[in-house]
Amino acid sequence: MAFEGLTERIQNAMRKLRGKGKISESDLRETMREIRLALLEADVNFTVVRDFVKTVSDRAKGADVLQGLNPSQQIIKIVNEELTKMMGESEVPLNKSPKIPTIIMMAGLQGAGKTTTVGKLALKLKKEQNARPLLIADDIYRPAAIDQLQRVGEQVDVPVFSMGTDADPVDIAKKGLEQALENHNDYVLIDTAGRLQIDETLMQELADIKSAVNPDEILLVVDSMTGQNAVATADGFNKTLDITGVVLTKLDGDTRGGAALSIRAVTDKPIKFVGQGEKMSDLDVFYPDRMASRILGMGDMLSLIEKTQQDYDQKQAEELSEKIKENTFDFNDFVDQLDQVQKMGPLDEIMKMIPGMANNPALKNVQMDPKDLDHLKAIVFSMTEQERENPDVLNPSRRRRISRGSGRPIQEVNRMIKQFGQMKDMMNKVSKGNMSGMENMMNATGMGGGMGGKLSKIAMKQMSRKMHKNKKKRLKKKRKK
Repeated sequence: MAFEGLTERIQNAMRKLRGKGKISESDLRETMREIRLALLEADVNFTVVRDFVKTVSDRAKGADVLQGLNPSQQIIKIVNEELTKMMGESEVPLNKSPKIPTIIMMAGLQGAGKTTTVGKLALKLKKEQNARPLLIADDIYRPAAIDQLQRVGEQVDVPVFSMGTDADPVDIAKKGLEQALENHNDYVLIDTAGRLQIDETLMQELADIKSAVNPDEILLVVDSMTGQNAVATADGFNKTLDITGVVLTKLDGDTRGGAALSIRAVTDKPIKFVGQGEKMSDLDVFYPDRMASRILGMGDMLSLIEKTQQDYDQKQAEELSEKIKENTFDFNDFVDQLDQVQKMGPLDEIMKMIPGMANNPALKNVQMDPKDLDHLKAIVFSMTEQERENPDVLNPSRRRRISRGSGRPIQEVNRMIKQFGQMKDMMNKVSKGNMSGMENMMNATGMGGGMGGKLSKIAMKQMSRKMHKNKKKRLKKKRKK
């Protein structure tokens, strides 16, 4: 996955500093050498790496960090801040026209995932802004490009304007914009043609389309798996088109992540979105500060919470909250939660968002196989309704029957029932504001130590306070009724 090697290398470099009451300049030089090598191996631009290492070193020396309290944590803080600054400091929203439609021109090389990204962005605008987008099929060269966009349009239920492969791309863009004005579409997404490499013909055609429709956004779609080539591509398109932003695709693939760390520094144009999956919903706003935290192994609780809120059914979540407080959470609820978790994406990616989990030694070799969740479901589905609602009746003979029915070993059935009981107790304690159960579990798995552990505990306390606030609100509503 993206940044996996980089995160591990940086974490190892920082680990050497932890526990030292005082850090010498030679310690700092060795740490920065390791970080420099880690960034270069991740395919980050050489100039960007050189400037980054110099800035961090100067800040660490200039602020009397080496002689201060907790010098290792101060250095981690500086590295985190400079990584964030390298990627843009804060998220950058889409440019929006004062009157409809907002015109978004999508550009990029073939194979970068441009057409799929057009569909993903259209779906995101529909869901989050209740928008009515129109897609314009302006790639007349690539075989079946128009058919692909039409299929994408059907998937996200968004209309597609097309004039076939014999029309001029500039005329297609103009006519599509006219239709959008007639139908009061508030967004127009133009899927332009790509090439295997940047050439003069491609650039001239894109420049002509830009002049004809005057887009509010020119988003360059870049394959993050191409490493330094992605940075060169972004620089080439930017010089001709003056792009307004970048969309990085395939960030969930086997990529070293250097493109994300280099593009903003080289082009001075923001990364606005990242694609991290094959589903149409797998397009996320790019938050530099959150990405920096993930690279440093600090997790990304804000993105995890947002993902949970997006994918979880609100009514079901409220019912679950009541069951947890009343301690009536059963195996039927457990299966519902497994379904919700599966909607959120790959388990290993979700785990990495939790502070302290990205490179946790206890979880380093744990394989997050999606089939494991199906095995858990098979065990539950082999129970009777009474057993699901009242796990206390699960005696040895019932467990052997469930093992045979689910095709899973008896040890796995016993382990799952035991873990369910522990999870139920922990959730009940957290709902009542008792954090000791959660902290014991975190310490047992190695999550309790270091900056990641502190962030985890802070996040859990915030969640606990939020649950109590919600409880007070519900009580007030009941009293008013």
